[in-house]
This record gives sequence, C-alpha cells and structure tokens, in this order.
Amino acid sequence: MTIKPVVRIAEKKLVVKGKTVLTNVPDNVIAASGTAEGPVEGVFLGAVFDQDSSSHVVPLGDLRDVRFFSCFRFKLWWMAQKMGTKGRDIPLETQFLLVESRQGSHLETELDEEDSKVVYTVFLPLIEGPFKACLQGNERDELELCIESGDADIKASSFTHAVYISAGTDPFSTIHEAMKAVKLHLGTFRLRTDKKLPGIVDYFGWCTWDAFYQEVSQEGVEAGLESLKAGKTPPKFVIIDDGWQSVGSDEGQEKKQQNGVVDQPGLLRLTGIKENSKFQKKEDPSLGIKNIANIAKEKYGLKYVYVWHAITGYWGGVRPGVKEMEDYGSAMQYPQIPKGVMANEPGWKTDAIALQGLGLVNPKNVYKFYNELHSYLASAGIDGVKVDVQCILETLGAGLGGRVALTRQYHHALDASVARNFPDNGCIACMSHNLESLYCSKQTGIVRASDDFYPRDQTSHTIHIAAVSYNSVFLGEVMLPDWDMFHSLHPAADYHGSARAISGGPVYVSDAPGKHNFDLLKKLVLPDGSILRARLPGRPTKDCLFSDPARDGVSLLKIWNMNKHTGVLAVYNCQGAAWNTIEKRNTFHQTKSAAITGHISGRDVHLISDVAPDSNWDGSVALYSHRSGEIITLPDNAVIPISLKVLEHEFFTVTPIKVLAPGCSFAPFGLIEMFNAGGAIEDLRYNDNGLVSLQVKGCGLFGAYSSVKPRKCTLGGEMVEFEYDLGSGLVTLNLEEMPSEDQKFHNVEICL
Repeated sequence: MTIKPVVRIAEKKLVVKGKTVLTNVPDNVIAASGTAEGPVEGVFLGAVFDQDSSSHVVPLGDLRDVRFFSCFRFKLWWMAQKMGTKGRDIPLETQFLLVESRQGSHLETELDEEDSKVVYTVFLPLIEGPFKACLQGNERDELELCIESGDADIKASSFTHAVYISAGTDPFSTIHEAMKAVKLHLGTFRLRTDKKLPGIVDYFGWCTWDAFYQEVSQEGVEAGLESLKAGKTPPKFVIIDDGWQSVGSDEGQEKKQQNGVVDQPGLLRLTGIKENSKFQKKEDPSLGIKNIANIAKEKYGLKYVYVWHAITGYWGGVRPGVKEMEDYGSAMQYPQIPKGVMANEPGWKTDAIALQGLGLVNPKNVYKFYNELHSYLASAGIDGVKVDVQCILETLGAGLGGRVALTRQYHHALDASVARNFPDNGCIACMSHNLESLYCSKQTGIVRASDDFYPRDQTSHTIHIAAVSYNSVFLGEVMLPDWDMFHSLHPAADYHGSARAISGGPVYVSDAPGKHNFDLLKKLVLPDGSILRARLPGRPTKDCLFSDPARDGVSLLKIWNMNKHTGVLAVYNCQGAAWNTIEKRNTFHQTKSAAITGHISGRDVHLISDVAPDSNWDGSVALYSHRSGEIITLPDNAVIPISLKVLEHEFFTVTPIKVLAPGCSFAPFGLIEMFNAGGAIEDLRYNDNGLVSLQVKGCGLFGAYSSVKPRKCTLGGEMVEFEYDLGSGLVTLNLEEMPSEDQKFHNVEICL
C-alpha cells in the first residue's frame, strides 16, 4: 500500500488530505518534503524566478470556496484577525493563515463522519536566508507569496522553503505540530513551551503608562504603589514605562518654521544610558533609579521592577555625536517601509521617524550597548525590561545586510544581554509582530498580543478583546501572549478584566493613583498579590475560528483555557467596531440587533477531556456562571443558549462531573468570587468511600457542585460549617484566611 503525502502538489493543484485547496498552481512554484523519512506531514513551498531581485511576488494558486482565518499586520507593529472565503479576502502582510476545508480524508479512520469531513490547513510564511515571506490575495482570488529582503543589494531568484504547509483534523494541534516543524527547520527560535517564563506572570502588576505617560516620575511611581496596596490588591511588579530615560532632540531641531508652516517637533533620541532627573533623588542624585527600585521592594513588597526601552534605545534611536554614547557607533538611518505595510498604514508617509530618521547603533556594537544598559539597570535592582518598537528594525536594513540580518543581530545581542543581566528571563517583547522578530526569538518568553489598550478610544475595547484572542492562536506558540494593561475604573473594566483572567498571561493595570475599582481587582488578585493564572494562552473556541465576531453582526466570541483540574470559558459580544480598511482607523459600524444569541457547551473547552476525573468519564460537565452564580449541568455535546449585548460578557468555570456512586456526583469550581475560580484548585483526588480531597490556593468563598448534600466538610482536618443549596447543588464554605506560608495551600475534604 502506498501512503500519499498529507500535503502535496499534483496536476497543478495543492491537495491536502484528499481535498484540493489551491488550483492553478504555477509551474515555477516548487515543493520540498517536510520530513526526510516516513509519511510526509507537511510540505515547504518556494519559487524560481527569471531574474535576481530584492523583492518577488508569485501566485501560489487560486483559493476559493473555503473558510479562512488570517493574522495580518494592519500596522507595522501589530497584527489583527481577518476572515474570508476566497483569495481576494486575504490582506496584505498576512503572516499566518488557517484554511478550513470540508471533505473526507483518505488517512482518517477513527473519527466520526462529521469530524472527518473537516480538514484544517495551516500556511506559515517563513524566513529564508536574508528574505522574509508573507502572504496576500489579489482580485483574481489568487493566494500570492511576497518575498522581500529590505535591501536593494540583497537579491536572489530561487527559493525552496519560503512557506510551510501542514494539515490535520484538530486545528490547535495542527498549528502546534506545524510550528514544531518550522522550529526544527529554521533552528533560529524556540517555542513557548521550551522557554522560561519570568515570575511576573503569576503576580498582579501595575504599569505607569496610562497613569502618567511620559510625565512619569519617582514620586508618581510611589503614589501608584501606595494607592493599590491600600486597597488590599498589592502589586508585586511594576513596569516603569516610557519617561524615565535621558533623551533629547537633535540640536536646532526643536521646531523649524519655513514658509509659515511649522514642522514636526524634533524627534527625541537617547542621550545616555542612565535615568533622567525625575528619577534622581535630590539628596543623593547618584542613587539614580536604584532609589525607586529600593522603595518599591522594601516599602511596598514588590518582587520585580521592570523598565521600558525601545529596541533601538529610544523612538529616535541613539543620538549620534553624544560623547557618552560614542562607543556605540550610532549613525542616522532612514526607514524604508515595505510596500504592504505602507498600503495598510499610509500614515508612515508623514511619520516623524520616517522623516527625521533614527540613530541606529552599529550592529557590531549593539551587544555592548545592551549589556552596559542592562548591567547598569541590574545593579540598581531592576529585574527586567519591556523592549518596545521592535518592528522598526525591518525598515533599517538597507546597506546592513537586509531586514532579516539586522533584526537577527539585534535579537541575538538582546537575548545574550538579558540572559547575563536578568536571570529570571525578565523581558517583554512589544510592537514586535513581524516574522523576523518572532522567528529569531530564542529567549524572550512574553509578547504583547495586540495594539494598545486605549482608555479614551470607545471603538477600541471590543476590537482589543477580539484581536488579542485571535493573535494568540499564532503568537502563543512562540511566546506567552500579554493582553496588555487596562484600567480597573472604566466603563469597560469588567470586560477587559475578565479577558485578562482567561488570557493565561500577565495581569496588570495602568490606573492613575486613587482611581481604582477594588471590587473588580479582587476578582483577579489574591491578598498576597498573586493571581489565579490559567495554564495556556487563551484562544477562540474551535467553532469561532472562522467567524468574525467584530464585523459579521451575528457571532459571539468564545475563548477557552485550562487549569489543572477545570476548564475556563468566556463569552464576549465584540460586534460594532473594527479596523476600517478604507479610513485606516478604528470605526463604529451598525449592528443588526441589540443582543446576539449563541450557544455554549462543555466541549467548547477544547482540552476538557485532559482533566477528566477517570477513564470512564461520560463527557458531562458542571458550569458555574460568574455573572449569575447559576450552576448548569450538561451531558456530553449538549448546548445552552447565551445572549449578550455589545460590550457584555460572561465567564464560566467548566468542570468534568465525577460520578462517585449511583445518584452521587461531584464537580469542584474553586474560589467562585474570582473570575478564574478553578485556578485555585492545585490538587483534586476522589476516594472510593465518597471522600473528595482538594488542595486550594488563596482565600475566599470555595464552591462546588454536588448532587447530594455532603455529610461533612473539613479544613486542615477540622470540621467547618458549609452551606448547601438543594435546588442548584451548590456547596460553599469560606476560606477566611490565606494559607500559612509553610503550607501554601488549604487542605479541604468534602465527605459525600
């Protein structure tokens, strides 16, 4: 028997598991096997051209009659989602493409008839040598491959591994296996699961940005920490954002006036690696930023202090000619914006960086620059850095080997400096959604997942939740997505807060001092400043992958995640606003109805069977609604309706039901006053005599579903009072205090 490759080109068609995905594949498109031996799970595509060039575009074939989900760069810095059914719907600068096809597979024998009809094909444009690839569509419904070097002198005419294509019947595992194959092929990056995550991910934090912007000062930082601690939601990390560094504009560039027209203000550039006067103690300026780091840790009990810097030092780079910085060899470089980016973001024509240039540290000296900056910070008690503006490097490669080579040099230096100076791997990548950055990331463990939280932009809030969840499908394979800061006192605060709880990433706010909603924060933060973090990147449910919950007017967004013993499911109405491809900004659009109705089930939590209580689990689950306090029990594959208006959301803890005896069933939820209640359950054991033993993190109201009233409940071996609601089956008991430091967890036993 001959086993055909899962993905292959035959008769000018791209065939995936027996289904034709692309037709009219040109003769100059070539395929290379994804594996050296055995059944081929994927294929690499490239192309041969008549002439050498620094930029090529070639059709890969016609794409029609499918459903797809893509991540594309709508700005130089950031991706967002786009869905469609044919080639012309695929935007410029697409960096991830998942295609759904419905047809049987010649390899599938164990799936039921309905599932076997659905095949998921993932297209991953890659880095090949000094070239970076991306995808796009055209008006003929062709899927095109765009290959660019970013340097007119870096040319080629033959490519063999510009795109990787793989397929399967489970979208999430298909993507993961494809990314593993790409990692092995490129050898230039590591997956999230192979990286050390810094300690900040398990604690509540505060960022200075939306509280102070660039006016941040030492006094402002202390005021923010004091304010949050007073409300009994103490931050354990702070990010001192843009505004602490020594910067200045070029001499004579503050403002120019010609013919009555005032030019842009001079672009600020880094003039020294140490802090500015706002972070120097008047009594002892030599302490520098060490003073606020000491205050944060010693007075307010913080574990980690991070600071911000651009990957080039500052927005305008490092100012050439400054004596203190001359060892870094900074020279002016002017961005060359890729055509696809310029088409999506035409504002670059008048951007200050494009017009005034950037002081680029000589790539040969960039490790020296990072190491001297980071070693100074580390000596002052700083634990990590948020490294911003990363995608700018792709525009600066002319004369320096191109976009890939320059980005790789900078990232290798950054990785080495972070490893040397910040042993907790303290680094957050930001404004970094280009493949050059992602595919040379061997160390950085956290990546900002989308464009910013904009507290004053009413159109942005639904867009933000949709973007972070869909981007996490791709980004979450390489790093842990950070869904950004938010304001706890804001009309959309609950909406944002619950999303951070299911994100699986860091949880931090940017509240101004004194402007907090502590009731909301206590749904996220325990009294010791820790959080109940879900174990994976939050992602849309399988049935939401190809619907557009921001634009189609009919779809709700469902996001799933996992804890050690429970699942998490959140539902959002994100309709009514989206990135406007004509106006190149976020705009409102008309929605068809006040409320949208969808449905939920236990199987929406994609890996819920991973926490099944035993091998005989029948698929039944208990859901706890955070909003209503209602318990819903559902048999396998049963669904219930849910209706939400724009900016409304619902949050569920989903737990497999254990049948201990006929008529006796149980499912724990955790600390039910917190969003991610199930994140509190560290250990769960069912005993033959009807005894349920749990280890529970934190304090608050513990809840569980039980079909019968428990005979007794104990805490640390001592009997405690509990309440039981016969109608719903809700068992609750109060864990009044945090566990003692030597215990870490509460030992809870429920006897049924």
